[in-house]
Amino acid sequence: MKHPNIDMGTRKNIYYWKCDRPSAFFAIKEGNEGNAKEVQEELGVLLTNYFGSEHFSLSSAGGQGNHLTFLASRNNESYFVRVENGPEKDDYMEVETTIINRVHDIGIPTPNIYAVDSSRIKYDFAWQIMENVEFSDLNRIYKSHKLQTRTVMRELGTYIARWQSISTDGFGPYNSDILRVDGRLEGLHSTYRDYYMLNIEKHFDFLVQHSFLTKEKADSFLGAVVANLKFLDISRGCLVHKDLALWNVLGTEDCIKAVIDWDDTISGDPTDDISLMACFHSKEEMNALIEGYQEIKPLPENFIPRFWLHLMRNMLFKAVIRVGAGYFKKDSNYFLINSGSEGGLGLHNFTLSRLELAYEGLTELKSMDDL
Repeated sequence: MKHPNIDMGTRKNIYYWKCDRPSAFFAIKEGNEGNAKEVQEELGVLLTNYFGSEHFSLSSAGGQGNHLTFLASRNNESYFVRVENGPEKDDYMEVETTIINRVHDIGIPTPNIYAVDSSRIKYDFAWQIMENVEFSDLNRIYKSHKLQTRTVMRELGTYIARWQSISTDGFGPYNSDILRVDGRLEGLHSTYRDYYMLNIEKHFDFLVQHSFLTKEKADSFLGAVVANLKFLDISRGCLVHKDLALWNVLGTEDCIKAVIDWDDTISGDPTDDISLMACFHSKEEMNALIEGYQEIKPLPENFIPRFWLHLMRNMLFKAVIRVGAGYFKKDSNYFLINSGSEGGLGLHNFTLSRLELAYEGLTELKSMDDL
């Protein structure tokens, strides 16, 4: 059964939500504070009904991502509340909740989800109430140079291998209609190649139009992808987090306590989440991640070309977001930018260099030693 207030096709034409949604860069370009004030009164009514009492406090959680985030406190207990109020009326929060529960069931640390509703029947937004995991995101510790990075990356590698045991029909974002009716996860695309190539020319054109890439370079990058498409012909997808980064992992200097933000999750290729971490990290850090992964399962067949294909695709959508949302104009205090770096200029140069490295990996058959 479809939710009456939702356009159910919103994810069919999406490679990555933050740059492909109809209102691209909504909530991330200028921040969420203004939007948060608009929903806070209605959210107070929702929480009063949920708790059965008006005796709670509500404050902004200061999130920097795609959702509005709040902290609700009651009887010495705190709750993390997320709101999706975009004009597309996206309902993927229910898919994400299902994924979090299934990942938790196989031993991956995630927050407990207490309630979720994306129907917008009673309230004008989708919402989720979950456990407030009171640990820092690991990116903050990493930027302070206190993270035992090798230990944490190795642990994360084991978790990636373990959540890949969740395998489904179809590829790309999951079909929320099928999940709601049958309780079954199924990707919206029939082949992985179809999903991988979705909007790829549009993404390259965007970067050319905004002078991030020359037309010649964009054509070369796309040509390298097309020449290696055979490596995308996989028969079945596995669970991919699709937004894996240290700011989406909570914990201590040497231990992971929760993997969060599964709202971009897809059915995809097992090299994808590994390559996502290579969007940020060095060869030494990636070696630790892969060592942890191999404790659980071997690397996929044709790992190296598939790794470069996914580094190219992931850096491409990240470049679109960074250009479109103005990330290259920010200073080193921004969560994406390493402390002590050149700020937005450093992020710009690093983004371009990783795209170029992915191209060289595909055309020169490079190993990962150049990360």
